[in-house]
Amino acid sequence: MFWVKKIISQLFMPVPLVLLLIVLAYFVMRNRQFSKALLAVAATILITLSSSWGSNWLLAPLEEQYSVNNQPIGNGCLVMVLGSGHEENANLPAVQQLSNTALARLSEGVRQLSLGQDCKLVVSGWSGGLSSRAHAEVMFDAAVELGVSAHSIIKFPLAKDTIEEAQFMKWEVADAPFRLVTSASHMPRAMAIFTDAKLNVSAAPTDFAQRETYWWHFDAQSLLNSQRAIHEYMGILWFKLKHENNEKEDT
Repeated sequence: MFWVKKIISQLFMPVPLVLLLIVLAYFVMRNRQFSKALLAVAATILITLSSSWGSNWLLAPLEEQYSVNNQPIGNGCLVMVLGSGHEENANLPAVQQLSNTALARLSEGVRQLSLGQDCKLVVSGWSGGLSSRAHAEVMFDAAVELGVSAHSIIKFPLAKDTIEEAQFMKWEVADAPFRLVTSASHMPRAMAIFTDAKLNVSAAPTDFAQRETYWWHFDAQSLLNSQRAIHEYMGILWFKLKHENNEKEDT
């Protein structure tokens, strides 16, 4: 189901969806009105999602649910940073192998550690099938490079997604309180999953993607931000459907 979810969600991402509509328009060229309608929809999607106002409109309901967390944590705190990919390159330090998103999350995780004393950092993520090293291992090395003691880091190298990350955290800490660090757009889904697992979690969002620019400015970054938001909406829908199905099976 993990790979099925990944494949289906890709069909609703901006670029694959626009390309699919263009291909369909080509195959129905004999029906000019329908073909033109498909091309118009494709153009509308591309223009809207590659604009800052379009991407901000999608991101706002996600990113504005939780604000930056500057509250002191206290002694013996736990900070969990959710993984987000890396490019393995033995010639680069671990920090430079992390994706921009993963680096933003880890940086905030390290900052959260400074809000308490004797805190432990939890990093997670599997290899993704494309790397010889689990993402948690690279995050571990990067955290050490940023000054975190290796003895203060817990790794979950087998967690494939947020649901599995919550399961591993449940096994590790039970009902102990901890602070969760992830991208602001991902935080609503992550909090829903961790809360559903009955974990004592508080949010510490980072990597806010909304940005202000001219309304007529269209670029790849806005398209990427739109894709990020759509990915989250798809994930939220998937989680709700899975949750409802599990409830039906339990009754």
